[in-house]
Amino acid sequence: MTRDTLAFAKHPEAAGVERDAAEAHAEALTRHVLPDLVSNAYLDQRLEQLKHDLTVRVFGLVIGIVGVMNGILFALLRLAH
Repeated sequence: MTRDTLAFAKHPEAAGVERDAAEAHAEALTRHVLPDLVSNAYLDQRLEQLKHDLTVRVFGLVIGIVGVMNGILFALLRLAH
């Protein structure tokens, strides 16, 4: 993602901020804030990965619960006979 700091600096400058201050704000934003931002594509990819992980865990949990319930059922049936 390219960043046009000059275009960014023009907005505060148009509002009355001195050019040096506007350029300093643009540079600070570019160096310290923007690198920590993520793209929508990254968020979509991460969300899909988390959905998959959650599905696998829930499926494993359901299989485990069914196994325990079957074990209890067979134990009760054995005691009944």
